[in-house]
Amino acid sequence: MSQQPIFDSRDARYKTPYGAVPAGTEVELTLRPPRAMGYSRVTMTARFEAMENQIKMLPVRWRGMEGDRDLFSVTLDTGNYVGLVWYSFALERLDGAHRQELGPYQLTVYDGAEQVPDWFGQGVTYQIFPDRFRRTRVPDPTGMVGGRWVHAAWQEEPEYRPDANGEIRNRDFFGGDLKGVMEKLDYLHSLGVETLYFCPIFEAAENHRYGTADYHHVDPMLGSDEDFSALCEKAHQLGMRVMLDGVFNHTGYVSRYFNGDGFYPEQGACQSQDSPYRSWFQFIHWPDRYESWWGIYSLPAVNESDPGYRNFIFGGADSVVRRWLRAGADGWRLDVADELPDDFVHGIHQAAREEKPDAVVIGEVWEDGSNKIAYGVRRKHILGGHCDGLMNYPLRSALLAYLQGGDGEQFVKTMETIRENYPPFAFYSAMNSLGTHDTPRILTLLGVGGDCRERSREWRAAYRMEPDQRRRAKELLRLGAALLFAFPGSPTVYYGDEAGMEGFEDPFNRRTYPWGREDMELLGWFSRLGHLRRECQPLRRGDIHYRAGKGPLLAFTRSVDGETVLAAFNTGDTTASLRLEADERVQLLLGSARFQVSQEGHVLVLPPRSGSLLTLLRTCQTEE
Repeated sequence: MSQQPIFDSRDARYKTPYGAVPAGTEVELTLRPPRAMGYSRVTMTARFEAMENQIKMLPVRWRGMEGDRDLFSVTLDTGNYVGLVWYSFALERLDGAHRQELGPYQLTVYDGAEQVPDWFGQGVTYQIFPDRFRRTRVPDPTGMVGGRWVHAAWQEEPEYRPDANGEIRNRDFFGGDLKGVMEKLDYLHSLGVETLYFCPIFEAAENHRYGTADYHHVDPMLGSDEDFSALCEKAHQLGMRVMLDGVFNHTGYVSRYFNGDGFYPEQGACQSQDSPYRSWFQFIHWPDRYESWWGIYSLPAVNESDPGYRNFIFGGADSVVRRWLRAGADGWRLDVADELPDDFVHGIHQAAREEKPDAVVIGEVWEDGSNKIAYGVRRKHILGGHCDGLMNYPLRSALLAYLQGGDGEQFVKTMETIRENYPPFAFYSAMNSLGTHDTPRILTLLGVGGDCRERSREWRAAYRMEPDQRRRAKELLRLGAALLFAFPGSPTVYYGDEAGMEGFEDPFNRRTYPWGREDMELLGWFSRLGHLRRECQPLRRGDIHYRAGKGPLLAFTRSVDGETVLAAFNTGDTTASLRLEADERVQLLLGSARFQVSQEGHVLVLPPRSGSLLTLLRTCQTEE
């Protein structure tokens, strides 16, 4: 008896069309049980979750045989429904002696009426932590919010020790600024960067600026509002766009709105019940007990259902979302998107599109965003009209596991689940990264194999890899970066990863960029990858088909308009071989793979811990 499954939702013989579908699609489903099993009756149950879990029972009709298999088929009409459908099958024999159930399976039905801009997923994104990228002067923090101090030397270690009160207040700054970024736009362009993603740039007391103090102005240590517009204009001239970090779930304790320390002349929410900002916050006991983000007192949570706050962020003609798009930004990345109500995210999305039709909204979600439940609610992140794409942490997790000795087959399974569950616009507009400001440096993780949280902060601050350890980590990073740049979605580089920066968790992953001390070998690799991503259409817009995924071997193709790129990887300590078809030839674009013709046929030989990108060619076969 063959090993074919009875049903496989990722195989066109069983389900068409593939994956998520726009509302109104009729989905064809076919079961193929072996005739020897004797099934004579099949029933499908479909639960429409967003319609108060309405259940539909559909008969699955027998329509003939194919070899030793019975064929049972049914059509599921999605109508005008938008949401998740959970469907399953029950197979029964005439004698009732045997019953088999399959499922439930997820079907994502999205609103396909809107045209989603596709520019974000095509090119390279570069994430900048503004205080640590480049400075043009040592700033004077006098008069600035937050009681800051500035490191005199750019190469100093960020402050990681608690203060006298046992707090880590993040008030040490290095003085990176927008003019510094402008000075390095040519460098970023040489890396193939097409989108600059800035961690928050608005006035804030902490160096990370995730506790916003004033949404209407650039932090003065970074420069002026005019500097931001000038930066956007210059970036646009180089073919780059700019994405801002929107932190709308909470503000700063030290802010114009909460004004916990009284820095601002206006009466904040904790100073007066008559403050215009009082209704923005949720006090348990005014003024000293209030809801905050993850219980962190310095980040008071806002009430996103408050009409005044909604108007301020996205509803008004001069709302935060609109004014910064007018100032030059091209999109927003939403911090903790799954902690914002769906209708709030929809309002941001609508305002952004009205202000700039090709603006994009990318959400921070760490899990599968198609079925994420947050605060007891199934979220609508990628069903249309909310987020155009998400940060692809599932890819990062799968890629890290693969690089650290995991099975290529598991990588394929994990990423095919995402491809199946996500609407195409979301899959191809994902923000794909190996590291961010919220994770340890990728080079350190690959070299050490973990985050070493069991060691002291003093040890983690001082730690640097040994040469052999770093050499192996670099090999794996080159491989991982090649996979990242070859995969659908925007390959996103966290500043300094291309230069070989090391470091564990915050603040060690937020050290200053090592200008003049870059790892030139890694830098050259990332530059070549960026050039390929910018120039190679299959890498920008191509579909994906897996050719291999077992043990340390992983390979897939990206194809569009008759052009195909083969991406092949080997994380093992010995060479690996990928068998090619008889009419296939390859031309090396990047890497060290070798094409060989042997008695076993045409094979691609991959050195240990390496990744290669190749143009896949076909030759015409003629009969002799």
